[in-house]
Amino acid sequence: MKLSRRSLLATTAAVAATAVPAVPAAQAEAAPRGRGRPLRTGFERLAADGYAVLAGQRVGVVTNPTGVTRDVRHIVDVMHADRRVDLRAVFGPEHGFRGTAQAGGSEGRYDDPATGLPVYDTYLKSGQPLADVFTASGVDTVVFDIQDVGARFYTYIWTLYDCMEAAALAGKRFVVLDRPNPMTGREALGPVLHKEFATFVGRQPVAQAHGMTVAELARLFNAEFLATPVRLETVLMTGWDRSSFYDASGLPWVPPSPNMPTPDTALVYAGTCMFEGTNLSEGRGTTRPFELLGAEGLDGRWADAANALGLPGVRFREAYFAPTFSKFEGKTVGGVQIHVHDRDAFDPLRTGIALLVTAKRVWSGFAWRPDDWIDKLTGSARVRTMIDAGADTDEVVGGWRTELTAFRRTRGRHLLYR
Repeated sequence: MKLSRRSLLATTAAVAATAVPAVPAAQAEAAPRGRGRPLRTGFERLAADGYAVLAGQRVGVVTNPTGVTRDVRHIVDVMHADRRVDLRAVFGPEHGFRGTAQAGGSEGRYDDPATGLPVYDTYLKSGQPLADVFTASGVDTVVFDIQDVGARFYTYIWTLYDCMEAAALAGKRFVVLDRPNPMTGREALGPVLHKEFATFVGRQPVAQAHGMTVAELARLFNAEFLATPVRLETVLMTGWDRSSFYDASGLPWVPPSPNMPTPDTALVYAGTCMFEGTNLSEGRGTTRPFELLGAEGLDGRWADAANALGLPGVRFREAYFAPTFSKFEGKTVGGVQIHVHDRDAFDPLRTGIALLVTAKRVWSGFAWRPDDWIDKLTGSARVRTMIDAGADTDEVVGGWRTELTAFRRTRGRHLLYR
């Protein structure tokens, strides 16, 4: 007997749903203690409960290539094949639904060849224009399922924020399916955004490394920042411990964006992405973006200066590389490779600041990007002006202590896992 693609997917989806112990939807708001229990993502719990949260709803999904099951089937394919879900649309963020676009790009409006579903572009849309997209799609409920990496300037959390705001304007319900924070959820680190520096790499006063999951951020956004809260539901994970790194999850790593190839990248990104705000390469165009940093004229003095600080959990290797695109394309540059040897001790924010401070001291060619992009990344002009004034690492890190303490109090009200 010849089966259609939809019938075949429906069969496999039903098997996958029954393979996970069912968890009542009503329990989705109470996340049990993670240690010692197998992790189940928000989507796994949604499917195990027969998609009860979506019953009777016309559904649209905000997602990208990271929205996969543990056997790496995309959730859109799984739900499209399941008659229990009335899936009507997909909404793609930066880099696109299927992930074909580089940084600063998206895939536009098209029909997905695999499912026939309309795919709408959300990138750089917000407010009423994005609400109009949701209205035009004809959905009742917008579902969000994207793997975040834990840094304020990673744009998917602001896609979450913009979509929540737009869903409220359009009168839509909003459901967030949770996934782990690969940096762990132990604590928040770094400077907090000042509202006058708000952009798409930071809409609201959040710490640079927020230490939250997307469901926790959704709760924070709804309670603290949205003028009109959205009708929000969150389907939480079970088995996730706040102290766990991504490799403890048992989940496959799908690059959330083209320059986030491994969980190791995510571990350093909240600190080393600040080099986007300088004239140094942040490693784009190499196989180790954000772990390799450098520029023409830099040499082993930088690694020596950074190692001399004795930063916890990390060492620096003198490195030379030739980016295939982005800064210094096709040129051989010198710099450092970051080697994290103790993840528990490693502090990506202190490390990033230390590398900025030492790069400026050992290399006379150091410069900030002329558009003050560093201010947008760090959330204020303070990091740039303090480093320019000769401040050392401890002084710069101490500069955000008060605002970080205040954010940690706010954050604590919205944490959903022990």
